[in-house]
Parts: sequence; structure tokens; C-alpha cells
Amino acid sequence: MNLQKIYSALLTTNLVAAEGWYTKLLGRGPDYRPMDTLLHWELFDQGGLMLSSSAEIAGRGVIFIYVDDLTAERRRLQGLGIVLGKDNEGDYSTLAQVRDPDGNLITLATPPRGRFPSA
Repeated sequence: MNLQKIYSALLTTNLVAAEGWYTKLLGRGPDYRPMDTLLHWELFDQGGLMLSSSAEIAGRGVIFIYVDDLTAERRRLQGLGIVLGKDNEGDYSTLAQVRDPDGNLITLATPPRGRFPSA
């Protein structure tokens, strides 16, 4: 398999409301609207996020986002009405979580402090 890109896809019951919420979370609106039931953010060269109101495209899920400064993101999001849960110290990162309006779990994390064990 020669992977080119990977997109997380989450299901939403209200695409308009989800667009507003994720625009706040990500700091900008979507890049593409390929169809009436799909929004698409290009987050970096190898991947992005899709929100869909079509159960055929996405299912309820989880995304994990590394951020440079978790404290700064917490302040930014709180100013926009998105409140992260408390910091949780993990073995490799500090994590904070929030659920979007549809119940999808969003985890923001600091970059790993060390290397993960090999599989």
C-alpha cells in the first residue's frame, strides 16, 4: 500500500452547527464542500478532517490532535465557548478532551515526550 493521505471522518446530525463548532476548534472554516452532506478540511499535506451528515460516509468517532501548546489552545477555545476537560498526564503526552455537539470525542495532546515502543 502506498498511502498518500488519510482523513478522519466524523458523523454529525447538523452539518451547519458542526461547521461552526469545528471552525472554532480548528481556527478556520473548511477548505472544500464536495457534496451537500460533506465538509472537508485539509489540515496538513498528508491528511485532514471530513464532517458528514451521511451515515454512509462516516460514523461516530474519535480524533486525536497534537498541538504545540495545549495551554494556549485551552485559552483560545475557552474564549470561543469550547471548554476542554482537565489535563490528563499520560505516559507520553498531556491530554485534554472535549465532545463535539454530536458526542464525537476530540482529544488534544502535547507532542510525545519520548518515542513510542515499537510494535
